[in-house]
Order: sequence, then structure tokens, then C-alpha cells
Amino acid sequence: MYKKFKQALFLVLESSKKRLNFKNIGYLPRWVILAFDSLIIVISLLATKIIVSKISNQIFEFNFTTTELVIISVNIIFFILYRTYAGLIRHSTFLDAVRFLVATISTVIVILVVYYIYYLYKSAEIIFIPSLLIYSVISFCGLFLFRVVVKQVFEVYISSSQKEGEINVLVFGTDDNAIGIASALKSKKPHRYNVLGFIDKGDKNKSKQILGLPIINIERNIAVTLRIYKAQALILADKEITKRETVAIIDKCLDYNLKVYRAPLLSDIEENKNITSQIEKIQIEDILERDPIQLDNKLVAKEIFNKCVFVTGGAGSIGSEIVRQVAGYKPKILIIIDQAESPLYDIQLEIKNNFPKLNFKAVINDIRDFNKTEMLFQQNNPDVVFHAAAYKHVPLMESYPYEAIFANVLGSKNIADLSLKYDAAKFVMVSTDKAVNPSNVMGASKRIAEIYVQALQEYTKKDLKKNTGFVTTRFGNVLGSNGSVVPLFKKQIEKGGPLTITHPDIIRYFMTISEACQLVIEAGAMGNGGEVFIFDMGEAVKIIDLAKKIIRLAGYTPNKDMHIKVIGLRPGEKLYEELLNDKSSTLPTYNEKIMIVKVETDDYNKVCKDISELIDLAYTQDKENIVSKMKEIVPEFVSMNSDFQKLDKKI
Repeated sequence: MYKKFKQALFLVLESSKKRLNFKNIGYLPRWVILAFDSLIIVISLLATKIIVSKISNQIFEFNFTTTELVIISVNIIFFILYRTYAGLIRHSTFLDAVRFLVATISTVIVILVVYYIYYLYKSAEIIFIPSLLIYSVISFCGLFLFRVVVKQVFEVYISSSQKEGEINVLVFGTDDNAIGIASALKSKKPHRYNVLGFIDKGDKNKSKQILGLPIINIERNIAVTLRIYKAQALILADKEITKRETVAIIDKCLDYNLKVYRAPLLSDIEENKNITSQIEKIQIEDILERDPIQLDNKLVAKEIFNKCVFVTGGAGSIGSEIVRQVAGYKPKILIIIDQAESPLYDIQLEIKNNFPKLNFKAVINDIRDFNKTEMLFQQNNPDVVFHAAAYKHVPLMESYPYEAIFANVLGSKNIADLSLKYDAAKFVMVSTDKAVNPSNVMGASKRIAEIYVQALQEYTKKDLKKNTGFVTTRFGNVLGSNGSVVPLFKKQIEKGGPLTITHPDIIRYFMTISEACQLVIEAGAMGNGGEVFIFDMGEAVKIIDLAKKIIRLAGYTPNKDMHIKVIGLRPGEKLYEELLNDKSSTLPTYNEKIMIVKVETDDYNKVCKDISELIDLAYTQDKENIVSKMKEIVPEFVSMNSDFQKLDKKI
């Protein structure tokens, strides 16, 4: 009956929507609400007189007696005393009903007291008691029903006027988290999500209901299930869902241009914040086929807690994430070093806000300047140094190889030498898979830095008898880092496309910034010195497939709403990145995501001589001589799609 009433009301309001606009109706003054309530009790008294006259076969008289006027007056007085008019009718609650009930009961009690006093002194009746009771029931029901009707009119009208922006969704999951999320979404006014039902990946709850909504079992493609129920999107709310299941579901939904959202855990929902704003769109990071990383937090804490930690390049995308994660382990002091003023200021504000008790410094410094950098080491004597400062953009470094030498080779040498000189316990260098069989200047410069760090480790152990451990970490592309392909794709989508890729067959390994930095920190903690750690990068991803997924995540159809354009390989770019060269092999560690690469170590004195000559050449800015020397130091450096390919023939 109630549903039929709402449906009828919905149809009436739909037909009158052009003539009415309830949103423009302000809240009524309190005296108007009191007047409405007074009118209702007058009508209730008339209804009572009609009922009583019918029962007692008396003639109905429209006029009110003095006693009846007293009843109305007493009732209004109690309305004023209990402030029944103070509540907003369209937002009536159970508390308003309680006020009316109390006001009605109080009226009945007062009239009965007056009746018995009058009866004792005059021995006459002034009111028919059953009439009073009938009146009290009718007036209470009338007042309550009036508010229910007004509230429903507004709710139905508002919900009908917002239907266009409402998204029909199915909730994936039937556990307490999924039920809690669905309940919160249903109770939220106005609705953003219209929950149609729950999807259960098992068959236990078939033909049952939750919150009056059906439980749907997956008997076919999940995207087809959504279409059958006319759902536009899926909300993943099952807290037990695995990464592999998530990726499979998202892929199937994207193929049918259906949206997928991720709900938070109930325990993570922020108080005083709109629940709908905490339902997040699936990001490209969510569809990487990777299992979550489990860190050995005790080992990392032992390495960092109450220690002085340096992070070079601390304002960059990788360095800043290392800073965030290191800050969580409560170092004695954290020194954030970068030469970029604005990003350094940003990370300074972030750490100050998120870690107010942390002792830290943000220092503008160029690691290529040995003397200035040494002053930092003198003043702070770091225990652990994370070296993330580097130039990393392949095409730019092809144009400016001398800058790659100054930043990636000289800068790394300075930090490594100072870490040794000032007895740092650990030096952790962030390298790249582009250092493996390099095809460009950037990758080759990082490989030369690796060679120096490894040679320095051997020299330190054999000749200097020092305990500084030099560790190198090497991984592939990082989603969302500065200059990576994903932010580029997102900017191109904002501009309406097309998305540009360099080659339809180009393949890359990807991991998130958070994952990469977690592994860097743990590898640094587990390393004793001399190791080159590589990370399990998951499955290689075709860039064209990545572009199509990002287009679908944005709500478009690839090559229909948003086109993909092939622009050709950039200087120094190759189709496939590698984590190992032909001469290398790996050893496992206790963390299956981290492996140690066995590489040959060069003679320290020879490496120092070669690097010294290379740095001298960098000052001349003679590109060909610089790159020729790099190819001499790194024989496997073979240029691709570059002007420097001609130098390969000479060596």
C-alpha cells in the first residue's frame, strides 16, 4: 500500500514538475506551522462531533460549544509549551511524533481534571468522555499524518528531480562491510547511487534478500549481470576480494564500458564526511596484476627508527614517497635534499602537517656541488642515505648527455663518497631497469653510477676496512611518477585526445610509486653491501593496452570517443625493457618480491680513472666524445633511434 502511494505521488509530481519547484520553497515561519496544526485539531474536533452524532443518533451541529473551544485552546497552549511547531515539517522525525503524543496526552489529562472539578462542584457533566478520547486519537493521527505526507512529498519530489544524476549500481559482496556501505548509500539524501542489489560470488544466499534488495549470484559474465539488472556501475565492497578477482572483474566491466567503484572499509570511513565522496573510482593502479606487498616492518624499523636519514631528490616523485614512508618509522632526524624549490616546499608542508612531531629539515642543495653537500654530512652525520636524485627523462638526456653525467654520475659519486667518509651505515641508490643493456644516455649514466657504487663497496671492504654498506635497487616504470606515461595519458584525455604512443608493440613493466618505495626501503634494510636488488615487476604491460584501459576508465570508448595515435619511437627508446643482462643471474631473498642480481665488479682504480675522464669530457659539452667514453665504460651500451648510433660502429 505504501509503495503504491509513493508511486502515485511520484507520477503526480512528475506531471507537475514544470509548474512546481519545491526547491524554491523556503522554510515556513513557525506561526504558520502552528496555524496549520491548529486547523488540524479544529478539523479533528469536527470529525469527532460527526462520529459521536452518528453513534448517538444526535443532530450534528457545526458550531463549537464553550467546552470545545476550551479543548482547542488547551491543545494549542501545549503545542506552544512543547514547541511542536519548532521542527521543520519536511525533516520530521520520530521526536516530533513524541512531542505531539505528549501534547495530546497532556491536553486529555488537563480536560479530565477540569471535568472532575466541575463535576464535584456543580454535579454536572461538561463533556462526553468518549468524545474526548476519540478527539485525542483523531487529532494525534491527523498531526502525525500531515507531517508524514509533507515529508514524503518533498522526498519523492527531490528524488524524482535528481533521477537524472543518480547512478544505478550493484554492490559486490554480501559481508558486513558490503551491507554497511549499501545501507549508508541508501540512507544518504540526496542519493547519488541507487543500490539495486548485491552480488554474491558464492551460491549460499540464492533467492535471499538484504535491506529489501535481491542477492544475485554470478552465473554468467559479471558485465552481463549488470546489464540484465540495468545497472550502470559496480561498487566493490567485499573486504575479502582478492587482487586477482578485482582485476578480472574490472577488465570485464571495462570491456562493456561499465563503471567500477571501490568502497572503503567501514573502519576506514572518515567521520563527518559524505559517504558518497568516499566511494572512489577505480584507478589504473588498481588493475595492475600484482599481489599486495608484505613488508618486514620490524627489519625496516630497526634500520630507520631513531636514526639520521638523508633522502636526496626528496622532492621528486620517488624521493618524496620514500620521505613519506621513512617518516612513518620515526627517524631521529630526516633530511630532505633537493634543488627544486617549489616541490621541496610542498613536501615540507606535507610532512609538517602529517608528522607534526617529526624532527626534519628540507634543504635546498645541488648534489653536484661536493663542498656544499659535504657541509650537510658534517653537520648531521647520517646513518642511512637514500639516493634518489637523478635526471631520468630519456629524450632530454639524449640531447644533453653532459647533464646526465653531472647529475647521475658525478652526483651519485659525491653522495657515495661522502657516505663513506662520514661513516654512514647504509647507502641505498635508486637505479632503473634502463641501466640494463642500456640503449640511451640516461640508462648508461645510471649504469655507470651502479658500476662505481659496486666497485667502491669492494674497495671499502678490502682496503679501507670500513663498514658502510652500498646497496643498489633497480626497478622499472613507476605509475604516476613525474614524466611517466599515465599522467601524460590523463592530460591528453582532459584535452579530448588523442592519446599518443610511440609504437604499437612497445612493452613496459609497471609498479606503483608506493610499491617501488616500499621495496627500496626493505631492500636497503636487508642489504649488507654490494648487492644489486631487482624487484618482481609483475606482468609486462603493452602500452597500447594500457592506453585503452585508461580511456575506458575515463568513460570513453577507445578509437571511437577517444583515438590512439602512434608517433614513433623516441631517441634512445627500445621496445622491451630488461631487468637482467645476458651475463647476470639472480639469487632469491626471504621476500619473494625482491631478488639479488649477481653482477661482475670492476676494479675500483680503473673505474675512478674512467669516471674522472668522463666528467672532464662533460665539462667540454662535446656530446660525441662524452657518449663514446660512456660506451667504452659500458660496452653493452648500444644506442637505439638516436644520433649516437653511428658511434657504435667505431667501438
